[in-house]
Amino acid sequence: MNKYPEKTKSGLIVSDFEKVIDGKHTSLYVLQNKNGAELLISNYGARIVSLIVPDKDNNWVDVVTGHNNIEEYLNSEEPYFGAVCGRTANRIANGKFTLEGKEYTLAVNNGPNSLHGGLKGFNSVVWGATQPEQNTLILTYLAKDGEEGFPGNLQVTVTYTLTDKNEVTLKYEAKTDKTTILNLTNHAYFNLSGAGDASVADHLLTIYAEEYLPTDDTAIPYGKPEKVVGTPMDFTANQSIGSRIKDDFQQLIWARGYDHTYILNKKGEKYDLAVKCYSPKTGIEMDVYTDQPGVQLYTGNWMTGNFIGKNGQRYPSQSAVCFETQHYPDSIHNPEYPSIILKPEDKFESITTFAFSVK
Repeated sequence: MNKYPEKTKSGLIVSDFEKVIDGKHTSLYVLQNKNGAELLISNYGARIVSLIVPDKDNNWVDVVTGHNNIEEYLNSEEPYFGAVCGRTANRIANGKFTLEGKEYTLAVNNGPNSLHGGLKGFNSVVWGATQPEQNTLILTYLAKDGEEGFPGNLQVTVTYTLTDKNEVTLKYEAKTDKTTILNLTNHAYFNLSGAGDASVADHLLTIYAEEYLPTDDTAIPYGKPEKVVGTPMDFTANQSIGSRIKDDFQQLIWARGYDHTYILNKKGEKYDLAVKCYSPKTGIEMDVYTDQPGVQLYTGNWMTGNFIGKNGQRYPSQSAVCFETQHYPDSIHNPEYPSIILKPEDKFESITTFAFSVK
């Protein structure tokens, strides 16, 4: 049993997240900082369940969509809510790739492609969990050689920290005993007006990227990036998310909105500001920092509102936005992209931060 109060600041019940899955115990972990901010994480999928931060009037706002209990997560229409996605986040064309002369076949679970690690990716497994401090949680998972078709025993660690500056920092680490491919991200669905608010169309967004990857109708990049300038994909100057989302533009039509990788302006693996997002309703601003080369902008286009989420809320289409810091989709088929190949002699390390403030 956890040592936390039974009811959290977000209104969720800790014991509602306890279950045995695949012989492993799931729990809800409560992270707090000195300001009273609260981050709830389930070790089922290493997922963010709730994130409570202050708004401009010092009210507490939950800015992440999610479910009330573990059973709802197990049966969710949105299996990636808040989760860490892997072994390879995003898509691999036709569920096949060749590595060191050997072809590997993956589950095809998104049209003709493999998505977010396959049928049972990192979002659907129980992670080991250790909480050394009130504001820190260390999650670990061993993905075995051949799991979901991927080679190599891969040991993954994700450390969540809620700082006293109201920042949520994710540190990713991974080692393999056989050459493999790896692309890790977190798939939190944010609404800075509060989870359950009907739309993120009014959110003001800046993405520090002058290029993006156009995709075909199955969300696989053509290969070469294109300039955002002169298109509805341009968020280099502060724009509301909804200002052009319904434009007659093929990329938006295919995806039903935004679901595209932006190539960040920064060079190489430099840790830098990637995104600024602001809600005029609450005054909450979120800055996203990362050392990853790209960020996937996804505007929750396939959300239905059919189910009831946390505290009786519903989540209709485009009522949340995701900023998935990561390498590019289908990188294994595009050698000109930054490599997602991880060799036994190397260690993967990456940091992404979601920093919250008000203005």
